[in-house]
Amino acid sequence: MKISPIVRLLFLLLLPSFGFSQFRKYSNEFLNIGAGARGLGMGGAQAASVNDGTAGYWNPAGLVGVQDFPEINLMHASYFDNIGKYDYASFSIPENDNNRVIGITALRFAVDDIPNTLFLVQPDGSLNYGNISAFSSADYGFLFSYAQKIRDDDDLKMSFGANAKVIYRKVGHFATAWGFGLDAGFKLQKDRYNLGIVVKDITTTFNAWSFHFTDKEKEVLYLTENDIPVKSTELTAPRLTIGNSYNFRLGSSVNLLTEADLDMTFDGKRNTIISGNHLNIDPHAGIEAGIKNVFFVRAGISNFQQALADGDTTNQKKVWIFQPSLGAGFKIHNVSIDYAFTNLANQSNPLYTHIFSLKFDLGNKENQ
Repeated sequence: MKISPIVRLLFLLLLPSFGFSQFRKYSNEFLNIGAGARGLGMGGAQAASVNDGTAGYWNPAGLVGVQDFPEINLMHASYFDNIGKYDYASFSIPENDNNRVIGITALRFAVDDIPNTLFLVQPDGSLNYGNISAFSSADYGFLFSYAQKIRDDDDLKMSFGANAKVIYRKVGHFATAWGFGLDAGFKLQKDRYNLGIVVKDITTTFNAWSFHFTDKEKEVLYLTENDIPVKSTELTAPRLTIGNSYNFRLGSSVNLLTEADLDMTFDGKRNTIISGNHLNIDPHAGIEAGIKNVFFVRAGISNFQQALADGDTTNQKKVWIFQPSLGAGFKIHNVSIDYAFTNLANQSNPLYTHIFSLKFDLGNKENQ
């Protein structure tokens, strides 16, 4: 019995890790999507300037910007015509002296109603569409953050932070994985300049996969000459981000925040501006114009890659492409509403998505 191409594709998606204890270049990629429409509207350039509850995701050292009252952040996004759903929530609590902040972040990326065509083809080669069922694939990440001020003078402020993260991934009843990792961050502010340094997966994050196929499913896999997976471990290599930002004052009521970040990976050659077997550097940048700290307009650029030029029939000419993003937001008392409009691929392909997020400060800071 020949297995259908759909089944082959299905199991390529299902079984990301057959090898034992080796780095996966795009392991836990759902943790790199982003958090909050503000950061996504600025092209993900947040390591230096982030100072709210989303810092638990971007740079835990920035959590010290949550002052006086707890803060809640919520975001929802749909990708690929609502096929993929991404949700983010965080809760940050400052201590009474405002020197320390703890935070909890939850992320979920899920694809529902995936066709399971494993039993579509019958032993005689005929197709039985009644045997098609559906399952979901969901990835969960939980970040437990701590941030501490190191120095808090008028001319210089410094802080550090760390995340302990727990990962749970589930693919139907076929496979589950548990993972654990650590992140660390540092932030420096001098006048209107900010420096941010973040090391994600600093100790190497792992996912321990286990598989739960029934005897009947194993029989089909065996007869169709497919591997029957066993327990395995998937490792995520560390990632270093260095960000610099500066906040320009344009008059008495307008600020212009600019930031540029460099993401550095060390897990093999990638399609980035600086690409090598041992080091890859991927730049991204963003700007935010704020009017009276009430209304904001944002733009960003990221994900530079080389791709084959459109219309080149020889498949030889390559051009640089990038991922643009735009955003806006406004703040009313202790509630902020942010919006981002970003392209999931590059500037020429229409894979745009709309992202909304909310931020609540659980107290009215204007009355202090």
